[in-house]
Formats: sequence, C-alpha cells, structure tokens
Amino acid sequence: MKTRVRVLGHPLHQSLVVFPLGLFVTGTIFDLIHLASDNGTFAEVGFWMISAGIIGAVLAALTGLADFTSVPSGTRAKRVGRVHGALNSVLLVLFAISWLIRVNNTNHAPGAGTFTLEVIAVAIGGASAWLGGELVDRLGIGVQEGANPDAPSSLAGASRM
Repeated sequence: MKTRVRVLGHPLHQSLVVFPLGLFVTGTIFDLIHLASDNGTFAEVGFWMISAGIIGAVLAALTGLADFTSVPSGTRAKRVGRVHGALNSVLLVLFAISWLIRVNNTNHAPGAGTFTLEVIAVAIGGASAWLGGELVDRLGIGVQEGANPDAPSSLAGASRM
C-alpha cells in the first residue's frame, strides 16, 4: 500500500523515524555516561540530542499520521498502526518531560528519575519500532504497489540501477 507523504517516490515517514530514535538512544547513552562520570559535558550533549530528537519526532509523527489516515479501516494494519502511534506518543511525552525537567539545570543534567524516564521511553521506542517494521514488512504498508526485485527506479526518467 502506497503512503500519502512521499519524496522522490519514497515514503517520508520511514526516512524520518530513524533520526529521532537514534538521537533519543544516543542522548540516553550520553546521560548514562554523565551519571557514571559526573562530567557535565555528557549531560549537555545528551540534552541537545534529546532536543533535536523531539523536533524530529514531531515531524515523523506528522508524516506518520498522514499515512495512517490512508490505512483501510477494520484491518490488522489499522490496529497495529494505532498501537504504533500510541507508543510513539508516549515516548515523545516521556522525552518532553525529561527535557522540561532538565531545561534549567546546570549543564542540563539529568537526575536518576529523569534518566529512568528516558530508559523507559527508549524501551517503548524499541517496541514501537518493531511494530513499524511489522507494518512495512508483514503488512505491506508504505510499500510501492508492484514492488519486486526488478522494479524500475522511483525517479522519473532515471536509468535502472
């Protein structure tokens, strides 16, 4: 099933989601290093990675929501998409809470509670990413109709590669 939001023939949502997920995981790792070393630079880097991740997550959510509206009602894909979106919403809220708690801290340092929120959010992100893979790989959401190993390029007039 072809998605609604595409750039150069490819689904935008699937391209965008890797950035916030990677930024959130990396920001959490930097926060762990900060908590282990008490080096404020790691907290600062973790904070800004989470900041960028929140922006990216909002963009990914908007494209995902647009694509979700084209999934047929009453299908397993619609149910999986609903859970996928809900989990991503929880992840975004947890990281937003972490960000708000840290915004006025010295070096934007997390405490143990904030770090725990981040770890829970990353675990939720892993579950949601698996569901996203289920949507694409098992249910064919976002896959171009007629996709096959010899399909032509998605770029108009491009030569076969």
